[in-house]
Amino acid sequence: MLHIDRDTLSIRLSELRDVRELIMLDHLIWTEDTAPAALSWRSSEDYLLHAPPGSQLVAVKGDKLCGYVGFGCPTGMKSNRHVYEIHIAVHPDRQRSGIGRDLIEAVKKLAAERGIRKLRLRALSCNVPALAFYHKCGFREEGRLREEFYLGGRYVDEVFMSCRLM
Repeated sequence: MLHIDRDTLSIRLSELRDVRELIMLDHLIWTEDTAPAALSWRSSEDYLLHAPPGSQLVAVKGDKLCGYVGFGCPTGMKSNRHVYEIHIAVHPDRQRSGIGRDLIEAVKKLAAERGIRKLRLRALSCNVPALAFYHKCGFREEGRLREEFYLGGRYVDEVFMSCRLM
C-alpha cells in the first residue's frame, strides 16, 4: 500500500469490498463526454468479470473511495506483456486535488516494479481536460482514429497516448 499524506490519502490494490463504490464511481464518470458510451454494470458479478480485485489501484481518503486507476495487459499475447493499458477515474468532488496525479504515479511505480515498459491509454478528443492531464503526467499522443465516434451531434476522434517507463 502506498501512503500519501494529503490528509491521509492511501493508494492500494482494489479489493472485493470496493466493488459497490467502484460501480457508483463508474456511473458518475463514464458519460458521453468521457467514453464512447455510458458505462453501466448490471451487477457486482458483471463488474468483477471486467475488473477483478487487484486489477486497479484505488485512492481512499478516510473511509471514502476517491478514485481509481485500472490496469492490465491489453491483449493475451506474450509479445504484448510489457504493456499495460490504463483507465482512470476520480470522483468529481475530488478532481483537481492531486489524486489523479498520485494514482498515475502509483501505477507507473507498480508497473515498473512488475517489468512493464509502457503504459497506454485511450481518450476522446472532446475530453480536453483529460488530454491536458495525461500530457502533464508524461503521456504523449501516439495516434488517433479520426471521427471514430458520433457523440452529442458531432464526430469525435479517439486519441491513443502512451508513456514509456524504461
